Amino acid sequence: MRLISTALASATLLAALPAFAQSRGPVETKPPNARGQEPAFAGQTRAPQPAQDVGVKTETVADGLPHLWSMEFLPDGRMLVAAKAGNLYILGKDGKPGEAIDGVPKVDDDGQGGLLDIALAPDFATSGTIFFSFSEPRGGGKNGTSVARARLARNDAGTSGRLEDVKVIFQQKPAYDGDKHFGSRLAFAPDGALFVTVGERSDTPIRDRAQDLSYGMGKVFRIEPDGSVPDDNPFVGDSKAQPEIWSWGHRNLQGAVVAPDGRLWTVEHGPKGGDELNHPQAGKNYGWPIITYGIDYNGKPIGDGITKHEGMEQPVYYWDPVIAPSGMAVYEGDEFPQWRGAILIGGLVARGIVVLRMDGDRVASEERVPLEARIRDVKVGPGGAVYAVTETRGGGSSILRLTAAPDA
Repeated sequence: MRLISTALASATLLAALPAFAQSRGPVETKPPNARGQEPAFAGQTRAPQPAQDVGVKTETVADGLPHLWSMEFLPDGRMLVAAKAGNLYILGKDGKPGEAIDGVPKVDDDGQGGLLDIALAPDFATSGTIFFSFSEPRGGGKNGTSVARARLARNDAGTSGRLEDVKVIFQQKPAYDGDKHFGSRLAFAPDGALFVTVGERSDTPIRDRAQDLSYGMGKVFRIEPDGSVPDDNPFVGDSKAQPEIWSWGHRNLQGAVVAPDGRLWTVEHGPKGGDELNHPQAGKNYGWPIITYGIDYNGKPIGDGITKHEGMEQPVYYWDPVIAPSGMAVYEGDEFPQWRGAILIGGLVARGIVVLRMDGDRVASEERVPLEARIRDVKVGPGGAVYAVTETRGGGSSILRLTAAPDA
């Protein structure tokens, strides 16, 4: 995909044609890491590109920020951002952060840990309630993904403030001495329930606990906003399962979004190859680490090297080589009519945004918006522009705004 950039000085605009008028071959990538693996159905990987790319203009709206992990838009159009090291900030309309918000609990920011996702309560405009996930120190060198709720009390200028009535409402259990695969994204369903995604903590053999319903590793959880368990969760009443579990057999879920139709979509990091797009459903097992596409980082198969097993779900889509997915959004807006209903996914390795146009539950086409940066989160702004949070390893972040390029 080509794009015009006022901040990154990019290339020529291509005029957009109607979606699905024709299609081109798949996005050009390197050969798959796992040789000999075949998709379970047509279009499960390397879907065709749309007939022509959408023209995109980019500009940097915030720069020189600490290393961010997530962002949300406040009702007044300002951005609330979470810094991995453990601070929340409100960005002014000029893109400058106010003072760090007081009252954030201590986080364990070693490795992949830190302050992770943020979500506004559905009634935020009146309650001021926010939710956030973080790697919580649990003592003895152990930690785990936790979710807290709090009231955001802003100062008179609206540029800073403090968290009040902070309460941890969910803890991934058991705790573990590790610094990888915390997840974690938060997404509200129309019924008010909160989906929480967590990773399986990466190491062998702890990653095998993704297949154990008594362990909170590699799961999607569904809880009420007060942390209680919904009565209709699939494992309520099962003495061998944690009742908060919605789905299981996941690896490291780095993106989650509830579409306008109320359905949950997630993306997760696979091994070397095997990143997945899933539509997690109640009580279903998504296979990790018994089945997976891709191979281990040492070049060997994962387990028996199989991609299918009875009673385990196939991903809707997978990538080999990986895109290293991060935050995601479903596009609903007028700025990019060609993308309406598409799933937008930030790519850390892909260094841009991956756009999946859907045909029901299948991927109809895949296109890439190159941004020449690791993308940690993606949000659709109030006016329909797309916002991407960049990150630099060991450094800071910027926020880019993507709008439709004028006709050439």
